[in-house]
Amino acid sequence: MDWQILLYIAAIVAAVGFLILCIALAMTLNSLKNTLKEVSGTVAGLENQLQGVTLETTNLLHKTNELAEDIQVKTEKLNGVVDAVKGVGNSVTDLNASVRRITMSIASQAEQNEEKIAQVVQWSNVAMGVRDKWKARKAYSSQQSETYQPVPGQKQLPHNDQY
Repeated sequence: MDWQILLYIAAIVAAVGFLILCIALAMTLNSLKNTLKEVSGTVAGLENQLQGVTLETTNLLHKTNELAEDIQVKTEKLNGVVDAVKGVGNSVTDLNASVRRITMSIASQAEQNEEKIAQVVQWSNVAMGVRDKWKARKAYSSQQSETYQPVPGQKQLPHNDQY
């Protein structure tokens, strides 16, 4: 009988151990269940945030594409302006070269005709002197011929013959 009691005690100990094991396993699974619920909530929040980020990224990509197209159009327009400015620069360079050639031509002709120019200046000075003298003589002669004429309606001063 001793063996039977020991056998019952061993069966009871095994049953209590199995019960403790089941309770511990249930507690662990319950804790794991709560943890998985929290993870599930976090994943759902991340999914919502990821949808928001995806929407923002899509909008940003569309705006970037529009901006790239706008920049392309403006770059093409700017190329036309740059070409026009380059043409104006070339025209100014050509104009400067023409003015330089004309200036050099005038300077060389002036050097060749220097004596003639000096003679023309001297004769023009003489002609202007003669003209000035002629005008002075004419003005003097016209002053001599003028007499005093009173203004109509103006009173005359009384004549005093004493003086």
